[in-house]
Amino acid sequence: MKPASSFEIVAARCWNVLNEGKSFHPVFVLGIFLLLHLGEISSGSFWARALPSLALAAPFVILFVRYDFPLRLRWTLWVFLAAFLVVFRFVDLAALGLALGLYVFFTVFFWGTFYYHLRTGAPKTNFVRFWKLVLENPDSTSGNFQEQVPKALLTLFVLEYLMAEPLSLGRALLVLGFALAVGVASYLVHRLFFDWKPVYPSEPTREVNEDGPLAKRVIVVVIDGCRLDRFHEAEKPYLERMMARGTVYKTVETAYPARTVVCFSSMFTGAAPERHGIASNLVLKLGLKVESVFDVLKRHGKVGRLVGIAHLIDAFGDDVASVTSVAHNDKIDQNLIAAARRELEAHDPELLILQLLAVDQNGHTRGTYYPEYVERIEITDRLIEGFMVWCEEKGYLEDAAVILMADHGQGRGIGAHGHLSEGERFVPFAMWGEGITEGRIVEEPRSILDLAPTICYLLGVEPPAGSTGRVLMEALDRSKA
Repeated sequence: MKPASSFEIVAARCWNVLNEGKSFHPVFVLGIFLLLHLGEISSGSFWARALPSLALAAPFVILFVRYDFPLRLRWTLWVFLAAFLVVFRFVDLAALGLALGLYVFFTVFFWGTFYYHLRTGAPKTNFVRFWKLVLENPDSTSGNFQEQVPKALLTLFVLEYLMAEPLSLGRALLVLGFALAVGVASYLVHRLFFDWKPVYPSEPTREVNEDGPLAKRVIVVVIDGCRLDRFHEAEKPYLERMMARGTVYKTVETAYPARTVVCFSSMFTGAAPERHGIASNLVLKLGLKVESVFDVLKRHGKVGRLVGIAHLIDAFGDDVASVTSVAHNDKIDQNLIAAARRELEAHDPELLILQLLAVDQNGHTRGTYYPEYVERIEITDRLIEGFMVWCEEKGYLEDAAVILMADHGQGRGIGAHGHLSEGERFVPFAMWGEGITEGRIVEEPRSILDLAPTICYLLGVEPPAGSTGRVLMEALDRSKA
């Protein structure tokens, strides 16, 4: 078990530039454009034509960075591309071939096979399945063929149209007029049909525990990327036994966009993404804009530790005990659990958060609709049992509350999560142990934002400033307070 190295932390941030769709689009388009004109880029005459063309194509890049087209909105992009072909009667076959070829190479072979084989031990033949996952992937990462390809082709065709002949006022106005039409259509489509964003609690958290802690310690186990429906399908005797001894929430909604760093930030601040400032896994400005549970605990002389992989450092900094994610998928969760044991022994924290990653990685590499995904949840059940048995033997479960949950689910394709398709939106959530009511099932919809104020209530401290989550009072047994 090794911590994430400085190189891995930097490499993870660089990878997110290519992984997140908003940053992938301009990088990919500019790269293809320069490759198409590789023999000319040393010429001053090339740049005299290229710079005005890039400036006129910039509105398309800005629009496609500004607007995601996930899920059912993707058809709009193909309409835009078809409209371009009708209006301009122009196709650049070199741009078409190079863009499609490099996109397939990057997603299917480099990302889906080579990268995942080195990082997680995925089979060398993973491309046999991965190309299908890329075609059906509905989120707005670079792995969404039906979003990223029409965006790239439309922008490249505009660029090559402008480069094909000397620039004239008429050609420039035609491009700008088409950009305006695409912009208006994009705005209307999102205004009318972009309707799946969650409604978060807006009032500051009201419930504050002034009567003393209900538990000495809180342990949060997060099964990253665990679909709620597949969680129910899996055979998980240990977790079922523990859940029956506590309180289960059946309808807990994740944050939007449902990306790991975004969700963890909402989970441990109690704040919506607009408030805590993390909008994707690509964190351009490190750190949170609001307090986290770690800040509150420090103020009270208590310790909180988060065991997870490198990209969580971007939000939580030194509160993360990082573990390298370059490990076979059969080993990654064991490594994370080993790090959690080390943190308990070294710091005896009042709050321990353990991110388990194998289920999420399985969904990304092999898809969520295959038997391996459910099998990985079943393996995770056994690993959690082993960790909890160790905690009990060492005394770490004495007067402790345990929370089991996922940060987000996963949809179709390459373990899609971001835009709340089926399978992404609702997550498993259960609590048991000290201070938790036994045998209760709660149907009322709740949010992952409710986690932070609930942890604070259990530990007898105030919620983080900026928290709008609600304490999960139905689960709390206050008779011993």
